[in-house]
This record gives sequence, structure tokens and C-alpha cells, in this order.
Amino acid sequence: MVKFTLNGEVQELNVPSANPLLWVLRESLELTGTKFGCGIGQCGACMVLVNGQPTRSCQMPISAAEDSEVITIEGLSEKGAHPVQEAWVEEQVPQCGYCQSGQIVSAVALLAANPNPTDEDIDGAMSSNICRCGTYPAIRRAIHRAAGIQEQLASTDDGGARSEE
Repeated sequence: MVKFTLNGEVQELNVPSANPLLWVLRESLELTGTKFGCGIGQCGACMVLVNGQPTRSCQMPISAAEDSEVITIEGLSEKGAHPVQEAWVEEQVPQCGYCQSGQIVSAVALLAANPNPTDEDIDGAMSSNICRCGTYPAIRRAIHRAAGIQEQLASTDDGGARSEE
């Protein structure tokens, strides 16, 4: 039995402890937003947040998720309205779209740690995610846009009144 929090809800599952988190998410919990890419921890399509850190779920045994907080692409926003998701749409990032859930989750982690990243910061943080379509310039633009959206939202967190500068 493993117990962890997934997208804000406590989960208790009786699955083999060596099962990769990816397959528990996809098969046992039917959350298919997290993708199987390479299966060897190289591409980042399976990226989820574990205690706020981007983690390759294909390489993480479910036993390692015990007492952890796991967030998948589905857990970012019920309606796809997370600032990173909005920026992804506004910048028209996806081509095939297969890597996008892992890319978005990694971008969320980056912006949580560094709300105003430089191009170099973005390149470094996103280097563990591969996009076969090569949309890296659009990904970078979307992360900058998401940073701006988050900054704007933070300035209105005081009940809707914008801060005067």
C-alpha cells in the first residue's frame, strides 16, 4: 500500500511498490496527460512535480512517492487556466503536442523557483525536456509570457485592486 497526495487529493493504492509512478498515474488512476516517451528518463515527456520538483515519473518507483505531493498536468488547473498553460496557447507552442505536458510541468517548476528567468535560466531549466518538433523558441517565449501573467496576477492578489506605480 502506498499513500500520497495527487493533485490535492490523498490516494491510497495497493500496487506493486516497484511500479513506475508513470504507469500508476496512467493505468491505475487513469490520468493520461503524463506521457510515456522514451521510458529511460531521457526525454521529459513523463515529467510531473513531486514535492514541487520536476521528476521523471517513468523512472520513479511508486514506493518513492510515499507521503509526497504529486502534481500532474491535470492538477495545474481544472480548466487549463494556469498562467503557463495560457501562455502556451497564446504563443501557439505545440506542434505535435506530445511533449507539452512535461514541458509545461517543468516550466511551472522553473517559474516557482525563479519568477523572472532569463533566456539562459530557461534554457538550463528546460534542457531536460526534449521537443522533437523543435519548438524551443516558442517555449522560451511562452515562459517569458507566463512570467508576465504571474506577475500581473500577483499585483492584483490584494482583492482586485491594481498596485499603483
